[in-house]
Amino acid sequence: MSFTSMVKNEITKNESLRSESIAELSAIMRNNSSYENKVIKVSTENAALARRIYSLLKTLYDIQIKITVRSNFNFKKNMIYILEINNKLVSIINDLCLNEDVPKNYIFDNFEEKSSYLKGCFLAKGSINDPKSSRYHLEFLVDTKEYALFLKNMLNEYYLNSRILRRSKGYMVYIKEAEKIGDFLRIIKAYNAVLYYEDIRIYRDHKNMTNRLNNCEQANVNKIIETATKQVDDINLIIEKSTLDLLDEKTKEACLYRLKYQESSLLELSNIMTYETGEVVTKSGLNHRFRRVRELADKMRK
Repeated sequence: MSFTSMVKNEITKNESLRSESIAELSAIMRNNSSYENKVIKVSTENAALARRIYSLLKTLYDIQIKITVRSNFNFKKNMIYILEINNKLVSIINDLCLNEDVPKNYIFDNFEEKSSYLKGCFLAKGSINDPKSSRYHLEFLVDTKEYALFLKNMLNEYYLNSRILRRSKGYMVYIKEAEKIGDFLRIIKAYNAVLYYEDIRIYRDHKNMTNRLNNCEQANVNKIIETATKQVDDINLIIEKSTLDLLDEKTKEACLYRLKYQESSLLELSNIMTYETGEVVTKSGLNHRFRRVRELADKMRK
């Protein structure tokens, strides 16, 4: 089962008040229903969603609903559940604003109703990547630009930073940020999905941080080795040209210690020299000595 299906199966089991049920059903039927020959048809491939729609319609309108189950015509093995409604159509259409591209304000008057409406949108048109995948992505594929803007604005009331992208078959409203997707799951009350999602996200973030630290540490080691190698090359060149005596005593001492401890960093070398000579040798002081070595070596090369 996909992560999207897991989320949808969870939120279809949530209890809701009448006004919240109307908001949820309005979103579902706005996106998943059609009206033809005095019949409203709602179709879905998700059995849990089909049960949810049936339950909401029975609770709100106490009507008879015809349910048809058939195989999908494409290559998918899923079944399609079709619910047909042929009574109380005027009440249903008016109550749920099905004759409007964008629902009226009474559908989503408060936080709970907005939460329910977004829940219905996700049930009808939403999908979300499993956090184990390489990228975080939540999207809604809707039919009109006006409705996409409406949905985007509603999502952004919760600071979810949603955006719109034109697609060949409509408009995609999407969220890319991991934390924002987690916030959306909380808004629609998919609490089990939130726990799963956050566990995976924290594990991935920790793993990425560990990798970055390892890469940083490796880069530092490489830099230390590269610097020490250049210093050793400079010193060997000066010795080869018999010009070591051109350096002062402290610099010559630093050269001998560098040849003895070729893999040490400047800080480590300064600590070694301080311990063995009994005189304080700082990292900056040592760096200054090797600068003179480099200048002399460069003159030799020229």
